[in-house]
Amino acid sequence: MASHGILLASLLVLSCLSQTSYGIVLFSSLKDSLFVTASHAENQVLKAGIDKLTVSWGLNQSSEAGTDSTFKTIKVKLCYAPVSQVDRGWRKTVDNLAKDKTCLFKIVESSYTSKSNDSVEWTIERDVPGATYFVRAYAFNAAGQEVAYGQTTNAKKTANLFVVKGISGRHMSLDIASVVFSVFSVLSLAGFFIAEKRRAKSS
Repeated sequence: MASHGILLASLLVLSCLSQTSYGIVLFSSLKDSLFVTASHAENQVLKAGIDKLTVSWGLNQSSEAGTDSTFKTIKVKLCYAPVSQVDRGWRKTVDNLAKDKTCLFKIVESSYTSKSNDSVEWTIERDVPGATYFVRAYAFNAAGQEVAYGQTTNAKKTANLFVVKGISGRHMSLDIASVVFSVFSVLSLAGFFIAEKRRAKSS
């Protein structure tokens, strides 16, 4: 009976482990099968809500890259460089892609086309915070799981980076309005004192 109980417990543990690991995709398990390029220059500063990136992607033709037979969908994302992840846990890189916070901004999602390279012109969205970035593309299979990737930087994510200057929340029109109201307030106060002095003299 004891051995039977141990066997059942072991099967239960194995079952739980299999359910936990099911569907988990590790970045370290993906092949670097895509080439990805972007139109920025090294360390170029781009403004959120204004500047654009032209991003291109396709199958890496090197012999180590593997095939694209399982590719169904491509998702291209804007990703934080390590320099902009320091002391920011909400941007942390995790090998388990379900928990990874490196690439939080989607640039485009499209069906994979094996016969030609694809590209998109993307205006950097206004809600993208100021930071240093690179671009990465993931290839997904029919089950919606990542099977390959490619990126515009090197493996250490230190080369070919660019900077996004985020919107501060203040606009020039607001600053001008603030100055105008300040000047108006000062003039109004000065006018009030002059009127009071004249009234005092007349009385």
